[in-house]
Amino acid sequence: MAESSSAPGDLLSLDPRLQQDFRRRVQRMKRQPKAEQLTPGVIYLGHIPKGLYEPQLRSYFSQFGSVSRLRLSRSKKTGNSKGYAFVEFECDEVAKIVADTMNNYLFNERLLKCQFVPPEKVHEQLFKGSETTFKKPKYPAVQRYNKKRSPEEQKKMNKRLLEKERRIRKRIAAKGIEYDFPGFAAQISGKRKRKTRAVPAKDLDESVNSQDPTPVCTPSMIERRKSLQMVKDDDEEDSEVILKLPGNKTDSVKKDRRKSNRRNRMCRQSK
Repeated sequence: MAESSSAPGDLLSLDPRLQQDFRRRVQRMKRQPKAEQLTPGVIYLGHIPKGLYEPQLRSYFSQFGSVSRLRLSRSKKTGNSKGYAFVEFECDEVAKIVADTMNNYLFNERLLKCQFVPPEKVHEQLFKGSETTFKKPKYPAVQRYNKKRSPEEQKKMNKRLLEKERRIRKRIAAKGIEYDFPGFAAQISGKRKRKTRAVPAKDLDESVNSQDPTPVCTPSMIERRKSLQMVKDDDEEDSEVILKLPGNKTDSVKKDRRKSNRRNRMCRQSK
């Protein structure tokens, strides 16, 4: 079936009796001026007080006009507000009025800073992720790093750190720099050296070397050291060591007896 090359005819109504009324309505709609396309406007809002988040800001600025998008800057680690936001209105004239009205406005003991952002300075990804509802991070990086790890997890972490350190050393050597640093390898090797075997009790009385672990001081050993007070002569040629033994108890007993006898004599003479 061949297609007709003639121009399409006038619009026809489904009911022939309403055709004239239908034409009038179509002509009336064509005569009406087309609605102007609104240009969106963006404002910068700074010095936002604590307690104002996306729902509160949207409800507050909606009294000026329709808010199309809103983005409150937040910290990626804690989720707290950084104190500034960007608000987009459907009409740029409304955005300019809001910027003039709300600039230096005292709000909750803070002066709000509100500025109109020109369209050429608005980044295309300024409102990226603004439509998604914010969820506070449940496991921040600090908690993940400081959590208690099992021996297997600790072993994997040490292996990863050593591999990273090996790459750094290789990179430094490739640039012709002779530099050595202890790093994680020295810490891990130091922990292994600290694990020493326990010393038997029978070996405590024997002479110990400076490199051996220090023996446990018992009361008997302390008394023995106190009884043997060694005094060395200041002369370097004389290497003789003099041992000062504690005094005899009989001398002190005799002195006490003499004092008591003298007291008895004095008492008798006074009588």
